[in-house]
Amino acid sequence: MASPRPGLRPARSVSAETALEPLRSGQRVFVGSGAAEPQHLVEALSAKAAGLSDTEVVHLLTLGTAPYADPGRQGGLRHNALFIGANVRKAVMAGLADYTPCFLSEIPAMFRSGRMPLDAALVMVSPPRRGRVSLGVAVDIVKTAVETAPFVVAQVNPRMPWTEGESTVPLSAFDRLVEREEPLCELPAGDPTAAAMWIGRYVASLVDDGSTLQLGIGGIPDAVLARLGEKKDLGVHSEMISDGVLALLDSGVINGRRKTLHRGKVVTSFCLGSRRLYEAVHRDPRFYFAPTEHTNDPFVISQNDKMVAVNSALQVDLTGQVAADSLGNLFYSGVGGQVDFMRGAARSKGGRAIIALPSTAKDGALSRIVSALDAGTGVVTTRADIDFVVTEYGIAALKGRTIRERALALIQVAHPSMRKELCDAAKKRGLLDSAQLLSETDRYEVGWEARHAFSGTEVFLRPLKATDERRLKELFYSQSPETTWLRFGVPLKRLSERQFQELVAIDSRSAFAIGAFVGERPRQRLVAVARYFAAPGSPLAEAAFTVHDDFQRRGMGSFLVDYLAWIAESRGLEGFKAELLSVNEKMRRVFSKRFKRLDVLDRAGQCTLVMRFKDRLEPGNPALAGGTRHGRRLAA
Repeated sequence: MASPRPGLRPARSVSAETALEPLRSGQRVFVGSGAAEPQHLVEALSAKAAGLSDTEVVHLLTLGTAPYADPGRQGGLRHNALFIGANVRKAVMAGLADYTPCFLSEIPAMFRSGRMPLDAALVMVSPPRRGRVSLGVAVDIVKTAVETAPFVVAQVNPRMPWTEGESTVPLSAFDRLVEREEPLCELPAGDPTAAAMWIGRYVASLVDDGSTLQLGIGGIPDAVLARLGEKKDLGVHSEMISDGVLALLDSGVINGRRKTLHRGKVVTSFCLGSRRLYEAVHRDPRFYFAPTEHTNDPFVISQNDKMVAVNSALQVDLTGQVAADSLGNLFYSGVGGQVDFMRGAARSKGGRAIIALPSTAKDGALSRIVSALDAGTGVVTTRADIDFVVTEYGIAALKGRTIRERALALIQVAHPSMRKELCDAAKKRGLLDSAQLLSETDRYEVGWEARHAFSGTEVFLRPLKATDERRLKELFYSQSPETTWLRFGVPLKRLSERQFQELVAIDSRSAFAIGAFVGERPRQRLVAVARYFAAPGSPLAEAAFTVHDDFQRRGMGSFLVDYLAWIAESRGLEGFKAELLSVNEKMRRVFSKRFKRLDVLDRAGQCTLVMRFKDRLEPGNPALAGGTRHGRRLAA
């Protein structure tokens, strides 16, 4: 055996085979997490399997090999997954390995309390400094395992980074040290799919300046991070980080300046990614590694103001139930930290909890938005916990919404080819009324959002959605009878449910409606609407608008007409016509302010105005004018 490295006690530095001699049948053996799996020790344990019986191997997701899960090891070693990774998934699905559902925040307490007592722990550490070693890229539940297991073996790897935070333990914590240099397992980022890029755009729109982020790993988190380049003063408090944070750290977008907990620090329990990431966290004080009992504690998470948690799922049903660890009777991954962060973000001041997933699976053959979860599927996040669901087709805001509103919102972000089937199933189950109308818009147009100030009041403009029905009712019933009469031409006191649905169920191929909202989530008020409808083949669209009495005489109507005209022109239309009462001078003046020429036909108390877009006084997108921020974030 080679001579011990400086700092190691020669008597305790032994071969892996010698180090594992004390292991006995029937024990529970913990293995280090993620990229910090001590592969050399794992190989030695697997080689010892023939002499063992009923020895349990337990750990979170690991990136390395898992020979203890091979069918040939049955009887000697049996794996128990606290989170199912790709290297043990087949064994779990075949019943050759076990799965323990648990919140990541609670696993350390399970070790300490005796609910899941450990007999031994095999971990990887950095070379020692001043009598201590670092757990490096995986502190998560590893630190608690080291502190509670009666017998602990450390593989000392010179390639393990020394990370800052609560990541170090004394050499005296280990019963055996095994020197073995080996590369840390890497998880390279793949090319983002088109769906991931759209999801990234929508999720990024829900991230305000000064937010603190929790993101996982994979194409969607990477796509979200790639869309955050224009944000300011972001922070990170996450169970894990990947390479995607490095570019934002280098650019200063992530600086933690506004964090209300661990200011200036990127807080995580482990990292997975490339060698570049592992080198970046080495002795960098900007990173703070801590156990999951801290990083994943919902009450700790909630101390971060504007906490934005983004997690994925396998399925979401139309009531908002989230399946993340299983499909039917097949266990796929684990509970992990999803519920920890969903609940922590929900308690955060200004926080947002987001489930982000592609709308389909198996190359578009299956919808991930489903009428009901497959039989046997477990619910990880309950319908009462759910806040936002994001797919490549938009955002469904579910918190505080009825089952009917949830079903409508989720159908709208499902794949367009799946929506009719979902709608029919929802009607059959009684989630929707049998006469419910749906929008024909394929994808929510985030590019048509804008913020504009009117007489000191900031207004958020966005396309209307089917889920705006309640807000439209509030607008209709709160405005004056005169405003209603001028808008509809008759003194309406009520509209039918069907009429309200028709006003928000937009067919984007022939119609469009833009709403003006004041206030912030969770209480946004609809104060104005502008819409048009074009008959098939007609170059002109019929246009109308209404502004609540409290917000008239601020220029809002003129702006909405201009904005609506820009959208209609971009869709190939040539102009508007408007049918209004002859006495409606307010609406006529608004149109005359935006067009150099109006063709007017008066007859029997009614008049028809015809306006060509070529005659607009200020051609182009009005949202690009001064005082307007365009296409920056979505409404709740």
